[in-house]
Amino acid sequence: MIGRHSAVRIDLGTGDGRTVLAAAAADPRRLVIGVDANAAGMFEASRKAARGKLANALFVVAAAERLPTELDGVADAVTVYFPWGSLLRGVVTADPVVVTGLARLLKPGAALSILVSVIEHDRGSGLPPIDENDLRGLAGPYAAHGLTITEIAPATAAEIAATGSSWAKRLGAGSQRSAWRIAAHRSNAQRAPELAAEHRTGTACAEPAGDAR
Repeated sequence: MIGRHSAVRIDLGTGDGRTVLAAAAADPRRLVIGVDANAAGMFEASRKAARGKLANALFVVAAAERLPTELDGVADAVTVYFPWGSLLRGVVTADPVVVTGLARLLKPGAALSILVSVIEHDRGSGLPPIDENDLRGLAGPYAAHGLTITEIAPATAAEIAATGSSWAKRLGAGSQRSAWRIAAHRSNAQRAPELAAEHRTGTACAEPAGDAR
């Protein structure tokens, strides 16, 4: 399936999958894979992909901490847009399991784009507000897992809108709260460290239209 497409993008923590549908419709040559631990959240997007004959949209049920080995090294780009819960904590604290998983998904040199927002109102999530200095402190831990951070900057309204993220709208990102963009890439050709003994394969929630469902 992957070989039939010119490029592969993985949207990790895809939520309701609308970002996947928009990206797949925009470029039929690119395979767009949405990954999320919540199968129910992606169900409607999966049905829309089938009805709209988006053969290049795929949804996979998996937690960021236990990504399927079938996705290792397949992505030309990985996006993580406004994560929440354990994925958010993993990204902004450079949790080794989450960062290793991100690196594993990427081809050598492939791009990682993260948009995050954590403000005072979110302390209930167990995270303090984040600022540029906090995010710059991620450079070392990310590099230790094969990811080179190339830019950290406030996310613009246009960048937030371009994600198509429903969660960003609910949060009021860019209008009611600040948001940050982290750009990185897979820094070498070596496979990221694996947690093979603890790894579980994710389960496909839906396959592209035209394939078995």
